[in-house]
Amino acid sequence: MSIAFDRVPAPGTGVRELVVNVGAVALSGLVSEPMGGDPRCLVVAVHGAGMHAGYWDAVAAPGMSLLQLGRELGFTVWAPDRPGIGCSGDLPDERIDLFSQARLLLDAIDVFAADHRIGAGVFLMGHSYGLKVALTMAAEPRGRDVLGIDGSGSGIRWVGRGGARMADGDRGPAWGPADLYPPATFSRGSLPLHEMPASQIAESDRWPDDLRGFGARIVAPVRLTFGQHERFWPVDEGHFAELRSVLSRASRFSAHIQSDVGHNVSLGLAARSYHLSALAFAEACVVARSVHRILP
Repeated sequence: MSIAFDRVPAPGTGVRELVVNVGAVALSGLVSEPMGGDPRCLVVAVHGAGMHAGYWDAVAAPGMSLLQLGRELGFTVWAPDRPGIGCSGDLPDERIDLFSQARLLLDAIDVFAADHRIGAGVFLMGHSYGLKVALTMAAEPRGRDVLGIDGSGSGIRWVGRGGARMADGDRGPAWGPADLYPPATFSRGSLPLHEMPASQIAESDRWPDDLRGFGARIVAPVRLTFGQHERFWPVDEGHFAELRSVLSRASRFSAHIQSDVGHNVSLGLAARSYHLSALAFAEACVVARSVHRILP
């Protein structure tokens, strides 16, 4: 049985609430669809810890929403509330660990695709813990056919024993310098906050070993972004090389530094810049899939 979920902030222009029923599990979320014709592909955007799907629909300033931008550029964008968040907040711990979330979201994509056009296929995006879920999805046998994965805010080696660092002017390690964000970001009605289940918080220490265990099963193209002011993960070539080594079978791998952003890339002033680059990568993956299917 699902629980009621009153989302704050409310969806922006062209974005609507959507509940996808996967058996007895109701997954709430947000969706936007292009005005006409088939979408280029379906972008499934998975949010991180302490947030709900509204992370991808920032309302603190115009132009920041991935869902609105994707719609304008011809993509269908579906941002589910991760299992254990929103309407599925009553799921027991054994249904919302990292691997269970991945399997449930893959089931949900099948349900979504039965009722919606998805163009060339499924492209995954993820932020922070949501990137961990997206990579886990891509490592599953059913996830091997995704067009590609684009993510930010997660790596394989913490920046230090404490897992975070701070600098002068930071609002906190999850934010970095406060002036990287529109002033309205931190108002009560703009933050897409949601308590993270304690069982998911407890998984953090296991993540590097989890990724080392299944990273070689990911064959889709992978593009990773780290904010210039990221406080949780090292932003250097050594860290990128470790990720490239673990994701050794990805058909394409790249890591980038996004200027003038902290950990919460999609809530900052540079959100549109990042989203444009992520959707450009999605477009490249759509073209690559088309060429692969045409060539002998």
